[in-house]
Amino acid sequence: MNVGTGAVDAGAEMRREVAVLAGGPADGLRMYVKGRPSVVQVTYPCAWESPVPGVRAEAVYVYRRDHRSREEPLRYGFDGASP
Repeated sequence: MNVGTGAVDAGAEMRREVAVLAGGPADGLRMYVKGRPSVVQVTYPCAWESPVPGVRAEAVYVYRRDHRSREEPLRYGFDGASP
């Protein structure tokens, strides 16, 4: 699983904070984020029935920050309608 972050709040401090993902395939995953990004992207590699050299496929899942959480752990909820 790969985790990436989206846009960062301009006024947010750039220290690491604990965040937890709620719902979806990464439910309960705890991680560190910097700058309180508004979106976290989680990817899972897809299995190939007949692999093609040099090609890969990944399922993409989006988690959006719950702006009501102001203290650690920051909470990110699964957005089933994205991307």
